Amino acid sequence: MDGEDCISRDGRSSPSIALFSLPSPFKWEENLGTSHLPEMVFGESSLCLLHVNSGIKIHFNAFDALKGWKQEALPPVEVPAAAKWKVRSKPFQQVILDYDYTFTTPYSGSEAIEPNEAKIISENECHLIWKDCDEQIDLAVLSAKEPILFYDEVILYEDELADNGISLLTVKVRVMPSCWFVLLRYWLRVDGVLMRLRDTRIYCKFSDDNGKPVILRENCWREATIESLSNKGFPSNIAVYGNPDQICQRLPIIKLKTQKLDIS
Repeated sequence: MDGEDCISRDGRSSPSIALFSLPSPFKWEENLGTSHLPEMVFGESSLCLLHVNSGIKIHFNAFDALKGWKQEALPPVEVPAAAKWKVRSKPFQQVILDYDYTFTTPYSGSEAIEPNEAKIISENECHLIWKDCDEQIDLAVLSAKEPILFYDEVILYEDELADNGISLLTVKVRVMPSCWFVLLRYWLRVDGVLMRLRDTRIYCKFSDDNGKPVILRENCWREATIESLSNKGFPSNIAVYGNPDQICQRLPIIKLKTQKLDIS
């Protein structure tokens, strides 16, 4: 699902106009305050989930993800070949690697409350509250053989690190009769050096015992060097690590947090 579609509770997609606005791709560098962008930025692609009755909207887009990258500003990964990676359109200029050229982002989605006829929202109320919790996303429920009413995957940005690896941000959505599930995944593989996964999983059960939807969000950061994996007996051949699903459980957890959306 991209562009300006939204998913209703019954899983059907319906068109919506101007759900959110982003700067023109030509102004991204100016708005982000940077001269660096990934090789491929899919600025016209997005995923939006809108609960029509309450106006709660959760959406995912490349611009907000890159804002998170710019604000976090991780130090660049040190590798011998890095100096030539970011020679793009200005090869005559000296390349100074003083920024995170992997475009690692802590982004876990964007959110808002859309005013509607049923509920008028003031400016001070246009935010959602996520509270830390001990509840976990029930993966067994997601594995149940429910019919999938809607599925899609959207690439937000990608950089192949000059054939020295991959930096990729994608978001997937799956809608079933009883729930929907979103996986926002940042995947980094610097060949011979490092692998990093930052996953945001959002699960919505359409109603609890009180008839209200339940929305949980899990943020998980996994990371390991190739050397540390090799020392544990895992192969060092990069061909083995083409699919993050195959390496996910081998990467140690750096940070894990689960939150619940406060729906009053």
